[in-house]
Amino acid sequence: MFNKPSFPNHVKIVEVGPRDGLQNEAITIDTETKVELINRLSATGLPQIEVTSFVRQETIPQLADAEQVYKSITKKPETTYSALVPNEHGMLRALSVGTQEIAVFTAASETFNQKNIHCSIKESIQRFHKVLELAKDNNIKVRAYISCALGCPYEGKVNVEKVVNIAKTLHELDCYEISLGDTIGVGTAVQAQRLFAETMEVVPIEKIAIHFHDTRGQALTNIYACLELGASIIDASVAGLGGCNFAPGASGNVATEDVVYMLRGLNIDTGIDITSLINTGNFISDKLQHRNTSRVAQAGISPVQQ
Repeated sequence: MFNKPSFPNHVKIVEVGPRDGLQNEAITIDTETKVELINRLSATGLPQIEVTSFVRQETIPQLADAEQVYKSITKKPETTYSALVPNEHGMLRALSVGTQEIAVFTAASETFNQKNIHCSIKESIQRFHKVLELAKDNNIKVRAYISCALGCPYEGKVNVEKVVNIAKTLHELDCYEISLGDTIGVGTAVQAQRLFAETMEVVPIEKIAIHFHDTRGQALTNIYACLELGASIIDASVAGLGGCNFAPGASGNVATEDVVYMLRGLNIDTGIDITSLINTGNFISDKLQHRNTSRVAQAGISPVQQ
């Protein structure tokens, strides 16, 4: 007799397409398109959308209009609109437009951190302190990302214990959610499950998010493996947009449409209208003049098919 795994009843999807998805696109995307994308995503019922990043213009030119985008979007009360913040200056920019939530980031690879933010892992965490202080003073919640949690484009294999120790440190700094990121999409189900299980030993499960790129088509499998352990927070990007400017070979994030479709098939609630989500994926894909869409959208699968 088939024994059904014990999955969570509800999963929170954190939509990262407007930031992590668009930042790696070669063509310049106008502010109006970004604003419309975010508004369309809001209409799907997504509980959280990462809107932009307050980084230096020369670092990621695609996100140079961060303030304008954040101020221009229509904010629904039931949706949280967050932004990535690299340092104190970025935090001050975020505060100037009333950002609701911020995210800080580091990596489990010293080389990647140097390539990405020009400092060591230890130094990157030290930079968080002023940002976290400002966030606390302004009653802003802080999320944290750990990049290269399952592999690095420069160093190769990443030690699980190292990732877990970083997660523990970020939790102790009062980051309310820790996102484990497979930045280059090299992880497999067993590796993903082991990382999640060991992180659960030092961080409460309800504070651990998973963030998989789909370079080798393993993202959904990795998500399923973590769901079996009770994972209930998943980062995803509409139409599978994404990649990383500082990670050669990294392809897009797992498509939000694919994740929601899989969760529906597992009878796990997300509160998201999949038809509206697919239409939004088609909208941004048309704007970008490519079809980097989800498998669900590509196949023309009806949302009622299970």
